[in-house]
Amino acid sequence: MSLKGIAPHSIELPEGYSSPGRLEKILRSGTLAVTAELSAPDSANPEDVYQRARLFDGYVDGINATDGSGANCHMASVAVCALLTHAGYAPIMQISCRDRNRIAIQGEILGAAALGVTNILCLTGDGVQVGDHPQAKPVFDLDCMSLLAIARTMRDESHFFSGRKITQPPRIFLGAAANPFVADLDFRVDRLAKKIKAGAQFIQTQYCYDVDMFKAYMQRVRDKGLDEKVFIMVGVGPLASARAATWIRSNVPGVHIPDTVIKRLSGAENQKQEGINLCIDLVQEIIEIAGVSGVHVMAYRQEEAVAEIIDRSGVLQGRTPWHPGVLEEAG
Repeated sequence: MSLKGIAPHSIELPEGYSSPGRLEKILRSGTLAVTAELSAPDSANPEDVYQRARLFDGYVDGINATDGSGANCHMASVAVCALLTHAGYAPIMQISCRDRNRIAIQGEILGAAALGVTNILCLTGDGVQVGDHPQAKPVFDLDCMSLLAIARTMRDESHFFSGRKITQPPRIFLGAAANPFVADLDFRVDRLAKKIKAGAQFIQTQYCYDVDMFKAYMQRVRDKGLDEKVFIMVGVGPLASARAATWIRSNVPGVHIPDTVIKRLSGAENQKQEGINLCIDLVQEIIEIAGVSGVHVMAYRQEEAVAEIIDRSGVLQGRTPWHPGVLEEAG
């Protein structure tokens, strides 16, 4: 059912569930899930958040609210999530360790849970030097591993990191990021195992433009049985042009774009549309890989293309995710 108007702590959870959220329910059912990223606005107007979210109506099971992505200042993730929850959406609150210490972060987790937020993605965060406030003082009191462990302790053991008791623990579904597209796949798989041990229940990966490389990563993941311990959602997104792809490859750390992709875009008459077509092709290949639980669509400044990508790729397999104005089936 929708969480709109219902306190999350008042909902009886099925056995084995950590949260009452729709995203966890979809993933545990074995259905391919779809999430998308909402770039937080540079505005105090809630309608700016809702306008961006409406682009995803009927196409996604969860919406990521970024937390100062790229070390740039935007509306706070917890505020975006509160607005989305109030409207009935299923937000995924990103928490970056860059800007807050463990006191502030633990308080934010409790506050978000009280507001109905049920999904949290734990991130170390980009360094301030890459953003619009390079003179800012970074915190990094925690990293993604310690943040996962602390959030899990708050949820499962009902106490803060200090040991002080929490009277009502947050019911949250915990996630982390992974990048299978950099050198030393064995190291990356070992790091995934550590994140799972720390508390990660779902993973959203960096952009996938090299399916063969991802298949090699997933083979190692399956060999270690990690695909049975975590839900892996693969990052995808449209490229606007060959020039944009070349710039991203050279300037955005961790994004791997093969020459074949740039060649395909440069040879197209309409490069923007070809970028969408490429993304659709990638989704269709990715969802056939054993151990994949869904896709995470990151369409920065191309959010209007998300519906086409999801619809044409067939990832939803005829299913229509909840969206405002449509009654969700009970249960």
